[in-house]
Amino acid sequence: MAELTTATAPEELAEEASAAAVTPETVALRKVQGALAKPAVVKTARAMSLFGEHAGGWLAIGAVGALVDRKRRGEWLTAAAGVAAAHAASIAVKRVVRRRRPADPEVQVLVGTPSKLSFPSSHATSTTAAAVLYGGMTGKKLTPVLVPPMMVSRLVLGVHYPSDVVAGSALGGAVAWGVRRFMRRRRNRG
Repeated sequence: MAELTTATAPEELAEEASAAAVTPETVALRKVQGALAKPAVVKTARAMSLFGEHAGGWLAIGAVGALVDRKRRGEWLTAAAGVAAAHAASIAVKRVVRRRRPADPEVQVLVGTPSKLSFPSSHATSTTAAAVLYGGMTGKKLTPVLVPPMMVSRLVLGVHYPSDVVAGSALGGAVAWGVRRFMRRRRNRG
């Protein structure tokens, strides 16, 4: 005897598909945003986003360093070029990977973005490069002070998954390592 089955309603199928699409990263993003997305934190995260957009704030700091520290102008310009190179590398990787930004109904997008691509985070990339390179120039340990807040801000704003910011930071660190190595070799030759 044949069993009778009932058809699944379209809304039930949508719920099942949505539940299946929730990854551990999406859950982590929901939790970060739920815990930290308070008005003062969001306001600060938006300001950080504006500062880091297209690495603009970091490039401005490099330009100021070159203007103020005339003796090391070339090093400041090289460091700023390293920040620009890190940002460019993140854009190139984004265009190859083409990972879409978070689109979970429980995650609020709290800032505009110049593209729909998220991997890696260009903000995390340029911030890490700037922290490593400018920290080397100033003799200050900037990485632990600057990088984690920028990484978390991208999650608070709902525009990146955790792996986006981790990969961005790793990419920025790798570019900065190469630039610092170049700067040391150049200094040792001079």
